[in-house]
This record gives sequence, C-alpha cells and structure tokens, in this order.
Amino acid sequence: MRTRGKGPDVPAPDRPWDEIVPGLWMGGHEFRPAAGRLEFAVVRDEFDLVQTLLRLPGHGPDKGVEHHVWPIPDGPLDGTQLAGVIRLARAAGEALDGGRKVLVRCYHGYNRSGLVVAHTLMRRGSGAEDAIRLIRSRRSPWALHNDLFVAYLRAGLPTVRQLEELAE
Repeated sequence: MRTRGKGPDVPAPDRPWDEIVPGLWMGGHEFRPAAGRLEFAVVRDEFDLVQTLLRLPGHGPDKGVEHHVWPIPDGPLDGTQLAGVIRLARAAGEALDGGRKVLVRCYHGYNRSGLVVAHTLMRRGSGAEDAIRLIRSRRSPWALHNDLFVAYLRAGLPTVRQLEELAE
C-alpha cells in the first residue's frame, strides 16, 4: 500500500493550489511550473483561513490570516489525529458557510490535504466516491493516491476514529 507522497514516482504539482469547489482550495508547499524548477508555494493573504497539515517555516501565511496547524503523517492515523482531521473539516465548512476563502495544504497538496477536503465535501453532502473524483479532477490525478486515506473516506472518518480508539 502506498502511503507516501514524496517518492520519485509522484510528480510535484504544476500549480501551488487549486480550487475544488467555490472558496475551498487545496495545495501544497512546493510545485513545479511547466518546464520549470521546483518553487516554494508561499501563502500571503490570498486566503481567509489556511489549514496546514505539514508545517514548513517560511511558507506563510501572513500575520492576521487565521491559521490552523495540525501536522499528521501521510500514513496510518491514530484516533487523536483523526479527530483533528474531523475538526479541520468542520472549521473549513463553517468558514465556507461564512463566505470565507479556505486553503488546506500539505506537502504536495495530494493526500493529507485531500483527506481534509474530501471530508469537508462529505460533511456538505457529497459521497466519498464523488468527493474523491472531484478532488482528482480539480487538483491532480495524483490526489488521494494514498490507498489508506481512500479507505478511511469510504468507511467514514467518524467510524474509523471510533475503531482506532477501541484498538488503542
């Protein structure tokens, strides 16, 4: 099962971030523009809320921008980590309901951010398969290539969290 997104077989995205649905963006910390070198994706004040799942110093956002940081691995998550993902998705949905512009980001903007964005979409009525398909079409075919995260989404994060907590 592949759970790492930084391997040589996974290309860097060609944009720093992409809009998945109006107001909800997904991205990473680095990207490679067409025929270019890797560049850092630095967030300034383009978004009202930035959610960071892998924090790298110097990548923003600017002071005054609401910033939620919840570092998680691109692999198996424990109950506490899953609870954080669920809280981030709830906060993203609340921000969208308030007309705010939200960015969810991780390293490349494929897996960890995909998990939060997909759960946000599912909380807003999308099924798991529709959310996954939409994310892959808007961000990259590489989005949510972590089979474990896809399984989490298909089972439902609250269910997975309960099972993880029982196992701990």
